[in-house]
Amino acid sequence: MILQSLVQLYEDLVKRGNIAPPGWGPAKISYALCLGEDGALRQVIPQVCEVKSGKKTVLRPISQSLPAAVKRTSGVLPNFLWDNAGYLLGIRKYDEKKDGPREEAAGEIVFCPELFQACARLHHDLLDEVHTPTATAILRFFDTWDPQEERQLGCLSEELEGILNGGNLVFRVEGHFAQEDPQIRAAWQRHYDQAEGVRMQCLVSGKEDDIVSVHPAIKGVTGAQSSGAALVSFNAPAFCSYGKEQNLNAPVGKYAAFAYTSALNYLLADRENVQRVGDTTIVCWAAGAEKQYTLFSGAALLGNAPPQGISETEVRSVVKRLAEGRPCQEWDLDPQQPFYVLGLAPNAARLSVRFFLRDSFGGFMRHINDHHQRMEIVGNTYSMVPLWAMLRETVNPHATDKTPSPVMAGAVTRAIFGGLPYPASLLEAVTCRIRAERTITPGRAAIIKAYYLKNPTPQCPKEVLTVSLNENSTNIPYTLGRLFSLYEAVQEKANPGINATIKDKYFNSASATPATIFPILDNLCQKHLRKLDPGIRIYYDREICNLKDRLEESYPLRLTLPEQGSFNLGYYHQYKARFTKKEEK
Repeated sequence: MILQSLVQLYEDLVKRGNIAPPGWGPAKISYALCLGEDGALRQVIPQVCEVKSGKKTVLRPISQSLPAAVKRTSGVLPNFLWDNAGYLLGIRKYDEKKDGPREEAAGEIVFCPELFQACARLHHDLLDEVHTPTATAILRFFDTWDPQEERQLGCLSEELEGILNGGNLVFRVEGHFAQEDPQIRAAWQRHYDQAEGVRMQCLVSGKEDDIVSVHPAIKGVTGAQSSGAALVSFNAPAFCSYGKEQNLNAPVGKYAAFAYTSALNYLLADRENVQRVGDTTIVCWAAGAEKQYTLFSGAALLGNAPPQGISETEVRSVVKRLAEGRPCQEWDLDPQQPFYVLGLAPNAARLSVRFFLRDSFGGFMRHINDHHQRMEIVGNTYSMVPLWAMLRETVNPHATDKTPSPVMAGAVTRAIFGGLPYPASLLEAVTCRIRAERTITPGRAAIIKAYYLKNPTPQCPKEVLTVSLNENSTNIPYTLGRLFSLYEAVQEKANPGINATIKDKYFNSASATPATIFPILDNLCQKHLRKLDPGIRIYYDREICNLKDRLEESYPLRLTLPEQGSFNLGYYHQYKARFTKKEEK
């Protein structure tokens, strides 16, 4: 299903002219080798453009459509018309791992004739029958170039350091790039389309095709190898069956393998629309490759900054409209449009699928809208709590690494996008943070409220899962939480500027074993009340008595985890109500 959806996306992108046809793909080029008609290297021109990176402007290699890259795992495999300096010039930078330790070898040029000769053979095989000035110049270059001659290497002097740093090079003859020559393009296409390997039925397209043993690399997944990783891969006998090797165990045709990897690389290359949650890299797309759905989904699904010209309130309004099944004319959004969300996690040289979700765009918006309604709570500064802000509540704010648990982050994302129950690991992580810090932030209170609304239990009833204080609730754990907040308020009034309150010492034990702690808090509160002015003392005494009337004759011996959630919400609601009443007065 994943590969079929990506192949369909590739075909939609080809129709729109947004992606290269089979056999071609984008490659980042740093330098152009300018050749004369005699094949002599005359000039090296940098191929860079200015790109904004944060507040800075940096130079990045230019992406060009070139013959598809080979998949290098080991051995010598050159690319056609472009590659690094090792293949096109026969030189590379000294590498201690490959060349062994040598004194004063840093920055030294290492000659690699085996790479250059392999590249020359490939170009002769493809271009010997092509009689154009560009093809002739390239072949003459391979026949005459000798990097060990200082005279020839001298023309690289100005750009030599950048060339040796690993940037890709491309041929340019008399002002035109080699890949622009129609006859050269036709020669490459014939070479790419020629039959190779076993011919079988493709599992993706259902058609008979040449089965590729190694699929093209996928680049851009955070945490994976920079050279690329594989989504479909077999590399050990334990994964193979019936005597088949490598990807013959899951036969994918040459066309489908190229199409799905090209489409996925296209999505991952658009950094503005690639999101990261924990260790998961998320990409999404709409059927038909409609760009506006991807642009809007970043703000709606993950809480990114809204597109230019639209506010967060407008985003929330559009989400509600789409959730109700009504189209949005301003953004040209149809709630019935099929939409896909794919989450990939790194796993050494391979990729693991964290989740893959398919639904209508309106269906995703409905799940998101329901989630944000569950997350509404007094004191929250967000109208739509971003996913990153929600997961941040599960992490120690003083930790060096503030990345949430990868497994939990993936499960939470899937639950929100798919309208599924929240994972128990989310509640456990938030509860651990509350116990460790003895602080209930608006985000943590919102998570508790949302969790029990989606995962209902009688021990945490709906009457306590409100946006703000429910003064009519008779739930005992909720009332105990409110009572604890009043005790804390009395202590702060009696001892202004106190460094540590009863919350720092008794909060965890009060929420777990009320029968042990609340008698102590009752005695402390009476001592603190005596220090207050009569008017304030009467007010707090009346409020405390009103709450105690809702309790049974004795405090509960212990509270379960859902009941502790009610306690935490009661404390938080009462705490926020104290400041809300001040503002109203």
